[in-house]
Amino acid sequence: MRHDPLYQPITVKQFLEIDFPGDRKYELVDGIIRMMTGGTPAHARVAANILAFLHVNLRGTGCRPYGSDMGVEVTDTDARYPDVSVYCGNPATQEREEQRLFTDPVVIFEVLSASTARVDEGEKLSQYRSLASIDTIVFVDPHNETSRVIQRLGPTSWRDDLFAQPHDVSLPALGLVVPHTEIFARD
Repeated sequence: MRHDPLYQPITVKQFLEIDFPGDRKYELVDGIIRMMTGGTPAHARVAANILAFLHVNLRGTGCRPYGSDMGVEVTDTDARYPDVSVYCGNPATQEREEQRLFTDPVVIFEVLSASTARVDEGEKLSQYRSLASIDTIVFVDPHNETSRVIQRLGPTSWRDDLFAQPHDVSLPALGLVVPHTEIFARD
């Protein structure tokens, strides 16, 4: 559709007004609606492990983790749905509870798959880094049990580490370390 001259890109606001079927998920990229692919059992397991660990360890801190049903508005024509995202402040206010997209994630996890790795580590990474609120972006490969951690060092500087060996993931903004064994647990 991107090359169809009759297709007019839409805004995030227009995107949120669409009543999509409940059995499919969509993102908005440059004003173009894209259907998201389904995950594998390994993808779902790793995302659930991360979400469960963060849920327990962030309780009472003013920060809250969300799964892929909670979106991130990265621009007025881009809405993404990370596998796990963490928001801080007062996430439980009535107004906040009614939102379908947030604009201020502190930490984002994307669980990679062969079909999504290029987009996740390319255009999504660039978009996530543009968010002033973001401190840490983590890419997790469930098949190789590796992680890539990108952490903000300053307004325009980042540290980008690829850990090919088992490595715990430090989340300084949350005062947490997510153990490698928790991310990749199989039980």
